[in-house]
Amino acid sequence: RLRAPTSMFAASRAVSSASVSVSGSTRGSVSRPARGGPPARHMRSNASGAPRDHPVGVMPRGPLTFDPETDAFWVFGYGSIVWKVGFEYEERVICCARGFRRRFYQGSTDHRGTVDFPGRTVTLERCDPKEPPCWGAAYRVSAKHAKRVLDLLETREKQYDERVQIDLFDGAPSNENARRVIRGALTYIATADEANLNWLGPPAGGVNESAKQIANAVGPSGPNFEYLFNLCDALRSIEVDDPHVFELEQAVKAILAERGET
Repeated sequence: RLRAPTSMFAASRAVSSASVSVSGSTRGSVSRPARGGPPARHMRSNASGAPRDHPVGVMPRGPLTFDPETDAFWVFGYGSIVWKVGFEYEERVICCARGFRRRFYQGSTDHRGTVDFPGRTVTLERCDPKEPPCWGAAYRVSAKHAKRVLDLLETREKQYDERVQIDLFDGAPSNENARRVIRGALTYIATADEANLNWLGPPAGGVNESAKQIANAVGPSGPNFEYLFNLCDALRSIEVDDPHVFELEQAVKAILAERGET
């Protein structure tokens, strides 16, 4: 499969609900992490240094409000977990995270790319809670499987530098019938913190640059564009419209069509 030159990476581093839209009025809000979390972290305006994979346990992890040895817990999926859960769960709820938006800003050198040519995967970017929320799927993990599932998630999300617990909602604050449906759901976020060894952030070349990277990156889990397309299909299946994600989908499909790959 054709790959773009590695210089592209350097440039890039400068229960179901009714139909919802991240560009509409459905919104949601976030609970704060548990007290006693990691110390203050240092953010960077752009990523520096070469990307690299690393073992589990490198990223900082704050304490949890549940004990995986004895307690059930909820997981919020907004990326691959929406379409490829990969663990046992008792219940699935379509819901949204307030104060967050989904963005293809995290580099992937372990799943959808390599150290030489990273792919792009989604993260949650913090934003004004009044902005449209990020919709996804929450899964309840039983106490019986809690420890095993947490260990699995720590491996799967090892390159994401924040492990947080957030509250999830079934509608917008403007909707008087909207309510908080889950408290303290576990999710993983990639940020521009210097601890994150694979942060890409928004590319200087905008959607076209991201699309070229996604169209060409391939990792142990497969082509990067497969991740994007599966996510788009999953969002449509739960009737979520995400302009950022769908715009990327169209740009990547145009690149593949030019190469004769459909």
